[in-house]
Amino acid sequence: MKLEPFKLYHVYNQGNNKEVLFRQRADYLAFLKYVRKFISEKVDILAYALMPNHFHFLLNTTMESVATKKIGSLESTELQNGVRLLLTSYAKIYNEKYDRSGSLFRQNTKYKMIESEEYAFICFNYIHQNPMSAQLCQKMEDWEFSSFRDYINQRKGTLVNKQMARELIGIDDEIVYKESYKIIPEWKWNRLY
Repeated sequence: MKLEPFKLYHVYNQGNNKEVLFRQRADYLAFLKYVRKFISEKVDILAYALMPNHFHFLLNTTMESVATKKIGSLESTELQNGVRLLLTSYAKIYNEKYDRSGSLFRQNTKYKMIESEEYAFICFNYIHQNPMSAQLCQKMEDWEFSSFRDYINQRKGTLVNKQMARELIGIDDEIVYKESYKIIPEWKWNRLY
């Protein structure tokens, strides 16, 4: 898939056969460390949620992130290569830690372009609502492994670019909490995939 610069993408993948990716807190933190190493310097991360068997990111691409390069016989963008390195690096330590072998993630990470501000806002909320919808927490702010706490100032995280989110999708600090809890009709979030 050809990625375009200065576009928003919903990027997601899950465990192979829906296998658990994160068994304990240290696993989530290791994955986020690799996100910083391989992804965060290339794009603006606007939102994320790590779930036990999958992950979601809302990213804004840059010129650097969509620059292509040859990797063996394949051509890949910097972002796609960064995601590949993220997943293979994490899978390696996960497989060693849990004495397993084989593919940890599904073959293809999905990159869905978000083409309107309305759908960017829906994607932003969907990502943050995901842990609550899966009954992993009572309130979105209870889930440690999403960017929601950063937006409601319960954490001073540096992984997400809050200023860029304000500019591109109209995130308003005064109402982000209330707006994030609005129910998204299924027909709307189905268009995010």
